[in-house]
Amino acid sequence: VSEILNQVLFVKKKIESNLNNIVFMGIGEPLDNYDNVVKAICILNSKDAFNIGARKITISTCGVIPAIKRLQERNWQIELSVSLHAPENKLRSYLMPVNNMYPLPDLIEVCRNYAEKTKRQITFEYILIKGVNDSLIYADKLAKLIGGFNSKVNLITFNTAPDSLLRAPGISQVKSFKNKLVARGIPATTRISKGDDISAACGQLKSLHLR
Repeated sequence: VSEILNQVLFVKKKIESNLNNIVFMGIGEPLDNYDNVVKAICILNSKDAFNIGARKITISTCGVIPAIKRLQERNWQIELSVSLHAPENKLRSYLMPVNNMYPLPDLIEVCRNYAEKTKRQITFEYILIKGVNDSLIYADKLAKLIGGFNSKVNLITFNTAPDSLLRAPGISQVKSFKNKLVARGIPATTRISKGDDISAACGQLKSLHLR
């Protein structure tokens, strides 16, 4: 807990201003550290401490179903961001082996329940990889998968990693994918990649470290 809070204090001191939003992301799977994350959120949310509203706190997860259920039982209005990256079970298992433990249909059902219980919109993160998951067929499947409950999609173009053969799709394909979702009634945004010029964008730091 102290390590989490010290990060917040460090940034607050660095920018010399109050923090209005907290995102649990890029530190491993937050929900695998459930107890410490929850304790940290209690302190961050406390009026006697950081006084950051629950709606201003986001937990990013690969989809640890038991922990999402536990979080839902607290009935907090914490934002939930779920790394999806594929609209069908087989492809998601290929991209994210965790799907073998927590299958996509079960994950979507839990997300639906979380949205209904907390009255918060679920964000689904979707990295677009050229020739892998960026076809408009997948856009249609994604819209069908998450339609019917309060959710949105955050599209992220793949950041090329050293020694990787995977590539990002072209700008026109990204726009077409997004437009297909919007046409199907799914709110969608495209995240602007930052730091890729120094190999510090999402997914690149780990690759360099392992190399």
